[in-house]
Amino acid sequence: KSGQADGINGESLLLDIQKLQEKRDMLDKEISQLISEGYNVDELEDHISQLHEYNDIKDIGQMLLGKLAVIRGVTTKELYPEFGLDMND
Repeated sequence: KSGQADGINGESLLLDIQKLQEKRDMLDKEISQLISEGYNVDELEDHISQLHEYNDIKDIGQMLLGKLAVIRGVTTKELYPEFGLDMND
């Protein structure tokens, strides 16, 4: 009864389990497709790691541009040409 009082019941748990199993199956298919395209798990993990590192570095760069913009009293957008950045960067 305490589970039902918390809004959790067997039916909702079974639905959650089913959704997780479907997601696992979808991810397994994606992994199989990538492997069939010539990728391997180690390369994919390395690529993901590099993407995380890139995003961290980009976030730091954005933070620094923001601080510089405040110091100069301009917008971050105005600093992009000075540093050779594209608005899509």
